Amino acid sequence: MSLRLDDIKAPVAHEMIAFEEKFRASMKTKVLLLDKIMGYIVKRKGKQMRPLFVFLSAGTAGHISEATFRGASLIELLHTATLVHDDVVDNSNYRRGFFSVNALWKNKIAVLVGDFLLSRGLILSVENKDFDLLSLVTHAVREMSEGELLQMEKARRLDINEDVYYEVIRQKTASLIASCCAVGAASAGADPAAVERMRAFGEKVGMAFQIKDDLFDYGEDQIGKPVGIDIKEKKMTLPLIYALNRAGWLEKQRVLAAVRGAEKKPKNVKAVIDFVRQAGGIAYAQQRMQQFHQQALTILHQFPPSQYRHSLEQLVAFTIERET
Repeated sequence: MSLRLDDIKAPVAHEMIAFEEKFRASMKTKVLLLDKIMGYIVKRKGKQMRPLFVFLSAGTAGHISEATFRGASLIELLHTATLVHDDVVDNSNYRRGFFSVNALWKNKIAVLVGDFLLSRGLILSVENKDFDLLSLVTHAVREMSEGELLQMEKARRLDINEDVYYEVIRQKTASLIASCCAVGAASAGADPAAVERMRAFGEKVGMAFQIKDDLFDYGEDQIGKPVGIDIKEKKMTLPLIYALNRAGWLEKQRVLAAVRGAEKKPKNVKAVIDFVRQAGGIAYAQQRMQQFHQQALTILHQFPPSQYRHSLEQLVAFTIERET
């Protein structure tokens, strides 16, 4: 990939290092078991994309302040809480190549750890009277929960259409990136109209990001086999929805039957992927992803040019060009 994350981070490199130290400090606790788990969670942090969106948005819309650091911490605490709880709900033993908290310490402890993270975020905001930031982030957490439940409801009946799909990914994924960008702008002292513009920018980025994620399901893994995890979990994503909409009634029923049996029959996964590819589902999803990308850039260009805005543009490109 031509874009390097270190280059994109350059305008806020010092802030990101300082944030890491502040975030580690915010995770400290006197309870030995909890402190051990917090240390494990911090250690397995990934690319730190969410704080990066916060800091670059703050620089684009105004000036990075102490409130920006608190806003980034709030997002990380609340989002990490939802991930810990998600792993319990999904009975998942791994997250991004690491053992999940519930795999190492069991479900009961994992649920309590999620609660602890949630409370740390709330306390951080209340103590500093960051009520505007707290409102933005808790709104996103609510939307993420609603989106997950909407997807679960539709997966049972396999009746999701394109409009419902966009609503699911807007709530499940885009709302979080939108809150990162809005929190960044609000922490920098931007006026409400600028905060809303930055939120809308983040939402478009999140839509493009999730479509890219869904496209991975129709690619091939390291050993050249189709991935098909979403198909096995009966998640109706854009490539499949588009392909089904173009199919006749009989073919549609055949494909839906293949999706229902995909968990137990690996050959069904390949059949569904072949059907989607032939029907143009992948090309259509890529086209829609690029449209959301362009909409995001149109909104971003309403802010004055700066090194922060330039890095945000690169970060958006990075999210849709990534290979993992």
